[in-house]
Amino acid sequence: MIGITSMGIYVPAYRLNREEISRAWRTKSLGGERTVARFDEDSLTMAVAATLDCIKYGPHRPDGLFFASTTSPYKEKQAAAIIAASVDLSEDTRTADFTDSLRSGTIALSSAMDAVKSGSANNIVVVASDCRMGTGKSQFEQQFGDGAVAISLGNSEVIASIEGSYSLFSEFLDTWRLEGNAFVQSWEERFVVTEGYLNTMERIISGVMEKYRVAPSEFAKVVFYGPDNRSHANLARRLGFNLGTQVQDLIFQSIGNTGTATLPMMLVAALKEAKPNDKILVANYADGGDAFILKVTEKIGKFQEKMKEGDRKQIYISYERYLSWRDLVPSEDPRRPDSKPPSVTCMWRERKSVLAFYGNRCKQCGTVQYPPQRICAHCQGKDNFEAYRLSDKKGRIFTYAADYLTSSKDSPALIGVVDFEGGGRAMCEITECEPSEIKLGMSVEMCFRKLGQRGGVQNYFWKARPAT
Repeated sequence: MIGITSMGIYVPAYRLNREEISRAWRTKSLGGERTVARFDEDSLTMAVAATLDCIKYGPHRPDGLFFASTTSPYKEKQAAAIIAASVDLSEDTRTADFTDSLRSGTIALSSAMDAVKSGSANNIVVVASDCRMGTGKSQFEQQFGDGAVAISLGNSEVIASIEGSYSLFSEFLDTWRLEGNAFVQSWEERFVVTEGYLNTMERIISGVMEKYRVAPSEFAKVVFYGPDNRSHANLARRLGFNLGTQVQDLIFQSIGNTGTATLPMMLVAALKEAKPNDKILVANYADGGDAFILKVTEKIGKFQEKMKEGDRKQIYISYERYLSWRDLVPSEDPRRPDSKPPSVTCMWRERKSVLAFYGNRCKQCGTVQYPPQRICAHCQGKDNFEAYRLSDKKGRIFTYAADYLTSSKDSPALIGVVDFEGGGRAMCEITECEPSEIKLGMSVEMCFRKLGQRGGVQNYFWKARPAT
């Protein structure tokens, strides 16, 4: 049996109310709110968070990781390899990037399904993440949201088996983004929806039902992509689905259109409420379509219990803050010498302590140190250590300082010394925390974040944030 074995999701803590956008431009608000990745987040850091969530709930260690995104930080460098290293997967893990289409997430799922079915892999995590931008005053600016989702496919401990799949391609040009352009473009809306979305999705959903000889009434839940609520509802009616009981709601009102992550996020929401033996139809759209038929297994109940955790706090920001975070308005940096670009040689040599956030622990006295040392600070033992991971440990703020002369996009920058549970201490930046909120002894957890770009290199490291 091939199917979903685990899921993980990451949604940024920051929100931008659409009324705030309409206020700035004096345009009509679409209602609701959208998620906003902080300036130290991108599609890769969000993918790391979602993958860690997926692995935490999953029954098996992945032997493959596929990354799907239209906003990868590198045009020529595999992001999946960075994600795999950051979540501490072994070097023999199969990695691949799927890019350039909003359907990349489900294309990656199809590839993972084929790999597991063939026996070349046992458990592959497919993580989809996007951080897209629409031009100012456009509907895209209000519609888009940032987020990531990870889905693990395996051949045992399956919570939803894949009973069938169907795909087709289309050369239809509806939304696109050219090389070097930060903003998404689109053709005229009525033509795009009528000739592109409605026609293609009707063919893909009808095609999978005809292939496997199933009727609309056999599905407990139908999860399919839609560019807006009206078009989504129109398609459901055309295909004979019950809007009130069968069709999974879009996530646009509270999160936004998260690009490659949109459809997988909707699937996760559906599976959180599913019951054993439910049949679920899943269909994605972009450059054609992908459709899957899933059947929920008896193991879904235990998995749903694992996922019942408290939500992170939501922080609302102003439109001006959003513009600053996205480098859409010029701002003056502190008058300081430019910082040096990171050393690629040093990054490679220290990759385990930087990307996976490993220190070491003395085998003689148990003292934990970060960064890794050759001499124990407590017993002075030499070269008698074992690797010790800190990224999955919680800690408390021992001391902190506020830097008002920072080059960070938010001033002041908070720098803290964190004492970890089980031992170890490290100095790092504190994120997702206002100066008025930080205090000594505050519980924190680690998160993978972007430090910035220098010398054409994206520099990543771990930061602390208030624990959930």
